[in-house]
Amino acid sequence: MNFHKEPHTFVGEVSLIVQDLKRSLSFYKEVIGFKVLEQSEKRATFTADGIHPLLSIEELEDTFPKEPRRTGLYHFALLLPSREDLGKVLSHLIKLNIQLGSSDHLVSEAIYLSDPDGNGIEIYRDRPATAWTWHGDQVEMSVDPLDARGILAEAEGEVWNGLPASTVMGHIHLHVSDLKAAEEFYGKGLGFNVVSRFGNQALFISTGGYHHHIGLNTWNGVGAPAPSENSAGLNWFTLHFPNEEKRNSTIHHLKSIGAAIQEHDGTILTVDPSGNHIYLSL
Repeated sequence: MNFHKEPHTFVGEVSLIVQDLKRSLSFYKEVIGFKVLEQSEKRATFTADGIHPLLSIEELEDTFPKEPRRTGLYHFALLLPSREDLGKVLSHLIKLNIQLGSSDHLVSEAIYLSDPDGNGIEIYRDRPATAWTWHGDQVEMSVDPLDARGILAEAEGEVWNGLPASTVMGHIHLHVSDLKAAEEFYGKGLGFNVVSRFGNQALFISTGGYHHHIGLNTWNGVGAPAPSENSAGLNWFTLHFPNEEKRNSTIHHLKSIGAAIQEHDGTILTVDPSGNHIYLSL
């Protein structure tokens, strides 16, 4: 089951502000395995299939380091097509001596790392949706130890050649300042359903019964301020809607809860209560 195409609403592209474009270009090509889709002096866009943009990075004139204890990006998550692909990536990162975290979430198996600016990255593979356990409308997830040996065994003898062409932006996980306000915005406004809660500090939301297209947490503190405009970190991300009708109804819902909408030359931008910028795309 593909949760990252019509009729679902899902994250398409993530844009980051970085301090050093050349340094980040090297990292995202050589460590993560992206291909460059477009590049200018201060900006680059990356792809896995040579067609669709998944990540863009931009160096501003006076970018300063990522600020602690702010809202914004916790991590963006690249979804690989298979466990074997995850094994190839894991083997590659081990050879590069990259510092990693890892977890078995029951619905998925994931490894974690950070880019040179401290932006969090998850690379994961999903278990089949038929293997997920649901309790009513809540999916069971956990933070269990990863079977790294088993994953590496899947790719034994295989060669890493960068990200597979069918890699997608699986989800984005955000730091927010107020979970209740975030739930109203992403639920009533954008139309996502809560599928998992972790106490009063985190919730996971999706469309179409996915385990999550977006994660939201207050781990940087309730009331955490938005980052300064020129700090390294999240710039914006896109949400893909299946059709114009769905996007228009979403805009109506956003306006009904008082969310700001900016429309300019065919682009539609909204901002969540914690200052995270979201483009509504088709």
